[in-house]
Amino acid sequence: MTFDELGLSAPLLRAIEEKGYRQPSPIQAVAIPAVLSGRDLMAAAQTGTGKTAGFTLPILELLHAKGVAHPHRIRALVLTPTRELAAQVVESIATYGAHLPFKSTVVFGGVKPNPQIAALRRGIDILVATPGRLLDLCQQGEVKFSDLEVLVLDEADRMLDMGFIHDIRRILKLLPQQRQNLMFSATFANEIRGLAKTIMNNPLEVSVSAPNTTAERVKQWVYPVDKIRKSALLRELVVQNDWQQVLVFSRTKHGANRLSEYLEKAGVNASAIHGNKSQGARTKALSGFKSGKIRVLVATDIAARGLDIAQLPQVVNFDLPNVPEDYVHRIGRTGRAGASGRAFSLVSADEIKQLNDIEQVIQRHITREYVDGFEPDHEVPASAPLRKPRTSGQGKTAGGRGRRDDKQPGPTSRGRSTEGHNRPRQKKRTGNSTR
Repeated sequence: MTFDELGLSAPLLRAIEEKGYRQPSPIQAVAIPAVLSGRDLMAAAQTGTGKTAGFTLPILELLHAKGVAHPHRIRALVLTPTRELAAQVVESIATYGAHLPFKSTVVFGGVKPNPQIAALRRGIDILVATPGRLLDLCQQGEVKFSDLEVLVLDEADRMLDMGFIHDIRRILKLLPQQRQNLMFSATFANEIRGLAKTIMNNPLEVSVSAPNTTAERVKQWVYPVDKIRKSALLRELVVQNDWQQVLVFSRTKHGANRLSEYLEKAGVNASAIHGNKSQGARTKALSGFKSGKIRVLVATDIAARGLDIAQLPQVVNFDLPNVPEDYVHRIGRTGRAGASGRAFSLVSADEIKQLNDIEQVIQRHITREYVDGFEPDHEVPASAPLRKPRTSGQGKTAGGRGRRDDKQPGPTSRGRSTEGHNRPRQKKRTGNSTR
């Protein structure tokens, strides 16, 4: 299938060609015709599947087909959980709408509202926003939704996780009853379905992969290590493997700051990105990371949501997440758009519960490897046996019980690789490390 077969007009096809794309991704092939038909849509798609273009392209087509009798009035609203994702969406709209007369803008917190208000007053067709700042501007009378035709809730699961449900309900009360509703989410948990029932009208539900599927092209390893040596091991991995770009996940904002400062002092260009950073600092750090000036970007889960970094070769879990599904989102930052990727988790003995929960979700025991000179004094216990997953109408949990497609050794291993559920007792090594 090609984009020509999806019912898109010449201006959009031209922009797609300029972007270098030839064939739609699976979510695009399903979502674009559905949105163009005017139906409400619930789409389950992991990060890196092309879902943003899956709704920006058909929205632009719908607005184009209906003409511009009332130009620069808000006709489409996209709600996102984070500033970075909002910026990514509005960038996508600008890219694909390059040959169309529509205006778009983005509003989010963390920056002064005056430029955003000025853009709204000049008139726009598509508004991308985070819930909090949008409500502030609505209360000031700067946003009118009388002409709204399409509402998009992007990464709805994360918006609920972040506590935006009350803000979303307040926003819904401000919108016209007659509108098209599109909801994109990594999974459709009960809370998401409950919200959908209140806003959707006979929606088409599609899923391009089973819930909590880890990217097929992402190889995964666990490196057991004592907690106090994690920072040193991370530096070892970066330096010895000559990693020029690596996204590292920290569980806390303070931990992200501390780790980036350690790496800087150790001679590795690094920066932290999290919710306490100003928008200017976050934008600067992300720009430096994309340009190669910063080798290591240390992020919390919330800040990393929506980061779109092309060809990111590897991610590192410095801390395992407390919510196992977040592991899936984390490793989905690499291995995108058909590229291969690698994910490394530095795991200490007190994280065995998180590791067991993650392996249960992905239905796979992640290969363990030991780095010479960093073998833990406090061994990480063997992984628990996998339980048979509950299945739904969407099919089996991907990955499969006991799947083994990640056996090749990691970049700094020295030949000792074991599966987490069948690992021999470790022998204490002596002598100097080969590092």
